[in-house]
Amino acid sequence: MAIIKPFKGIRPPKKYVEEVASRPYDVLSSEEAREEAKGNEKSLYHIIKPEIDFPQGKDEHDPDVYEKAVENFNQFQEKGWLVQDEKENYYVYAQTMNGRTQYGLVVGSYVTDYLTGVIKKHELTRKDKEEDRMKHVRVNNANLEPVFFAYPENPELDAIVREQIKQTPEYDFVSSDGIGHHFWIIDEEATIRKITGLFAQIPYLYIADGHHRSAAAALVGLEKAKQNPNHSGTEEYNFFMAVCFPSNQLKIMDYNRVVKDLNGLTPDEFLDKLREDFFVEDKGETIYHPEKLHNFSLYLRRHWYSLEAKQGTFNDHDPIGVLDVTISSGLILDKILGMKDLRTDKRIDFVGGLRGLAELKRRVDSGEMAAALALYPVSMKQLIDIADTGNIMPPKTTWFEPKLRSGLVVHKLG
Repeated sequence: MAIIKPFKGIRPPKKYVEEVASRPYDVLSSEEAREEAKGNEKSLYHIIKPEIDFPQGKDEHDPDVYEKAVENFNQFQEKGWLVQDEKENYYVYAQTMNGRTQYGLVVGSYVTDYLTGVIKKHELTRKDKEEDRMKHVRVNNANLEPVFFAYPENPELDAIVREQIKQTPEYDFVSSDGIGHHFWIIDEEATIRKITGLFAQIPYLYIADGHHRSAAAALVGLEKAKQNPNHSGTEEYNFFMAVCFPSNQLKIMDYNRVVKDLNGLTPDEFLDKLREDFFVEDKGETIYHPEKLHNFSLYLRRHWYSLEAKQGTFNDHDPIGVLDVTISSGLILDKILGMKDLRTDKRIDFVGGLRGLAELKRRVDSGEMAAALALYPVSMKQLIDIADTGNIMPPKTTWFEPKLRSGLVVHKLG
């Protein structure tokens, strides 16, 4: 069962929140962060991407870059751009995109739950990325950015959130990407106890987005426990910051592929090979979206094609085999195009669904890429089935949108 606790959030005063808040560290490059933070000394990028405070080309993994993060984090607190709450609270963080709002509870999640599998994952993590975030958590002694969890929908928690959002939000703004951000403080003790108790009845939490941040936060917590001769298990480092959303409010977007070449095949030869495992239909020049599971959209030589996987090419009773990313990786990218490891192959790139299929068309029409493949989105049920069976999704399967804004609240480890 899930163990959570409230915490004394470190937050920007209302008047500074729009200047402080930023996109997550891993969705943009150093140069993009430098551009977004230009002229804004209060941007959280100065802490989560501190290489922007050095000349261009600075290695973001240099020790002095991590030291700069600490210096900036301390400065933000000294200048009152981040201020710690006096008592332990939970928080509601809601996001609105395209008229749809999802409501998350910001909590301290338990390191031991991550280590024992109560917090379930569906992706592999890379050691280099884990180590980078571990250093960042370690030197700042804080979780600067939240991780994104899902939990099985719970009517009682829904009712608590509905009551909270009747109040005037602490923060309420629209970021430059058009996403609405709304934030409430839950400071009533009876409500805090009720939330803690309700989570204690939830068997599992699921990492939706932020596998590397989760791993890093948990491993630093474990380190601190081993280093503390008086460790009791109640210290703040035993918890890390997460925003937990009911799974029925979340929407996974498609995660598409673009390839640089056809492995020596002509377009006609490529289509002929596809016909061995797919029903191929030319849809013309109008953008074609996959209509259902096992239906793909291919863009090649300025035409869109529908690819329908033939019976026998997939296994709907296998949580991994049912995934369209498994089918496309095995039957197209590997079998025809010779791409064995999608994590390292330089001939492929991945495009999140927020950019739309027009971005696939643009990259092929420009000559940069030879073809594009659009996939039907994975469902939350599929993600949970995979996590529950202890399986791992293939690379670049899920794209959650909207992304959590960083800087609305920070969690100190002690």
